[in-house]
Amino acid sequence: MTARARGKPRRHRGRPVTGSRSRHPAPSTVWLYGRHAVRAALQNPKRDIRRVLVAREAGSGLAESLARILRRRGSARSPEQRAREDLDRLVGAGAAHQGVALEADRLPEPDLEQLCQAAGPGTVAVGLDRVTDPQNIGAILRSAAAFDVAFLLMPDRHAPGETAALAKAASGALESVPVVRARRFAHTLGRLGGAGFVRLGLEPGAGDSLASAMARVDAGCPIAIVLGAEGSGLRPRTRANCDALISIPMRNDLGSLNVSAAAAVALYEVRREGA
Repeated sequence: MTARARGKPRRHRGRPVTGSRSRHPAPSTVWLYGRHAVRAALQNPKRDIRRVLVAREAGSGLAESLARILRRRGSARSPEQRAREDLDRLVGAGAAHQGVALEADRLPEPDLEQLCQAAGPGTVAVGLDRVTDPQNIGAILRSAAAFDVAFLLMPDRHAPGETAALAKAASGALESVPVVRARRFAHTLGRLGGAGFVRLGLEPGAGDSLASAMARVDAGCPIAIVLGAEGSGLRPRTRANCDALISIPMRNDLGSLNVSAAAAVALYEVRREGA
């Protein structure tokens, strides 16, 4: 074990867990684009849809399939067919919108205390300590959805908000993995420990491996995998609120994996070990 993790990772109980709202509320609606992101948003009952735009050049089939999803939602709205240039102006000329965009209310803020109360054997969460690239976060969300992660924890500052770029990179996973934003990330990570999570921080060069740490975790403990920003890694207070610091064994000296690749490997290993 490295840092404060000595012996068996601890399991804590008893303290309530609460998230923190941002001091600078984001606009109430967001434009999403890309076929996977738009379809996932339309199929998410928690999303309130304002408008759906389809480029005329995309053909009638796309508009008709989205109209069917809207009808299944019980919505009286229909997709609006517009010139592609109109979509470019709304979401950005460089955005790969694939001929479709929608305006929707932002997702309701998840209740972290409820998520923690529902945690039990097999529950896995992911914490991202100042990971700022929407492409990386989107890729992590895709892995989180694939490996049935209960929620993602991020700071409410020094991290991207619910943006179209993040939703596009997540390819629909933003709609299925709750994203909790905490004003005090390390403090909230500490509260996860109080709710029973064993918090495993990925740190290149750590002497412990994920497999060996998992072997010492009591059966039934929920797991939180914590990753830091590329380059700077986990901040000191984040490391102090982890039960173990672990690394991914590598066969050659290539430094470290991209954070989204490291998340995918870690989640696979956690599930392979039975969490």
